[in-house]
Amino acid sequence: MRELIDYYLGNAAIVRKTIGDLGYFCIGGDNSPYIWVECREDSWKFFDMLLNKAGVVCTPGAGFGRCGQGYVRISAFNSPENVEKAMAKIKASLG
Repeated sequence: MRELIDYYLGNAAIVRKTIGDLGYFCIGGDNSPYIWVECREDSWKFFDMLLNKAGVVCTPGAGFGRCGQGYVRISAFNSPENVEKAMAKIKASLG
């Protein structure tokens, strides 16, 4: 079980580093496979931009209620290779 947890937290670390390097505040990914990114705008608008411009799916924070507005949630549930690809696409779109 520890190996599986470390696997996904390793993916989360990739997401946190990339998002942080882009100048975005994020939280999570230390004890869970979810990273919350402060997107500085409407979460649905940011979701649409990532989907259409980067081809990356995340979850708009507004779907979790009004306190989630202004955030998107990125999941680390994938392979490290796919996480790296997604982060490269996000970096190209936001960088």
